[in-house]
Amino acid sequence: MKKAVNFILCGLLVSLIAVSCGKKSEDTAAPEEQAVKTSAPIELSYSIFFPPTHAQCKAGTSWAEEIQKRSGGAVKINIFPGGTLTSANECYDGVVNGISDLGMSCFAYTRGRFPVMEALDLPLGYPSGMAATRTANDYYARMIPGELDDVHVLYIHAHGPGLLHTKKPVRTLEDLKGMKIRSTGLSAKVVEALGGVPVAMPQGGTYEALQKGVVEGTFAPIETLKGWRQAEVVDYTTDCHVIGYTTAMFVVMNRQKWDALPEDIRKIFAEVSLEWITVHGKVWDEADQEGRAYTEELGNTIIPLSDDEGRKWEKAVETVLNDYVDAAQSKGIDGARSVALLKELVSTNSK
Repeated sequence: MKKAVNFILCGLLVSLIAVSCGKKSEDTAAPEEQAVKTSAPIELSYSIFFPPTHAQCKAGTSWAEEIQKRSGGAVKINIFPGGTLTSANECYDGVVNGISDLGMSCFAYTRGRFPVMEALDLPLGYPSGMAATRTANDYYARMIPGELDDVHVLYIHAHGPGLLHTKKPVRTLEDLKGMKIRSTGLSAKVVEALGGVPVAMPQGGTYEALQKGVVEGTFAPIETLKGWRQAEVVDYTTDCHVIGYTTAMFVVMNRQKWDALPEDIRKIFAEVSLEWITVHGKVWDEADQEGRAYTEELGNTIIPLSDDEGRKWEKAVETVLNDYVDAAQSKGIDGARSVALLKELVSTNSK
């Protein structure tokens, strides 16, 4: 009888040890599993100056969604389009000061702030959005200017050739003389060189300015005629692609937020950003095609420059390149190097 009792007690002891070990094993594994399931994602705010319906806002949104997907939900990016968090000209400082964690806007909207990057906007005859976008990223990679050290640059994109869109026909430089033309950054210098009167203005205010006659035209890629509905308030486009300028746009992140990201998350950001250079370039070119089709559907006229007139426009904007070189030199920047490098990159990326 005593042996039987001892046997039963031993069995109970073994069972208790087994249960205890099993429980300990579960307790050891549980925190790791629980961390995956309940740890909050890294939430970031992203200010984009484009309206939500614009193709470039959609491209920026798809970039954010891809980050979230590849991180397995570890990163969540909240989009604030249309300048709802920070306006176009406040976007960069908004990122620096932590108003938003990420930002997309134009270097040109804070004229004089980025003297090295401003060279991208020169009238160098960019043939397409893809060529301009690749040139912009190649240029930044070669220059790494200190003027952007207060943020982390993820990538840059740039529109196709800026053209002239007006309420009355412009076929020659004489037609343009004295006209008030909306422009930004160095495109204002282009307007001046061509004999027009530049009026500095972000895209967001251009529709109303054209509608009310505050300006008589705008220098911008043809995609704006659909993307910003500006074909509704102009009647003509002068196809002056021979002096095609671009406007470079940054996608940047608050420096402290970037430094705080885990290494694997930073790698995901870098990989997706590299891929989205091509995405944005394609989107710019598709948007240009759609803009051209849209303005023609509304009955607007596209005016090509004659070869002789095109050479006059090219000659006129040479002063813009020379002025940039001189202004950069006065700030201790080798402007001649920037222009020479950009001409090389535009040629390479146009093939």
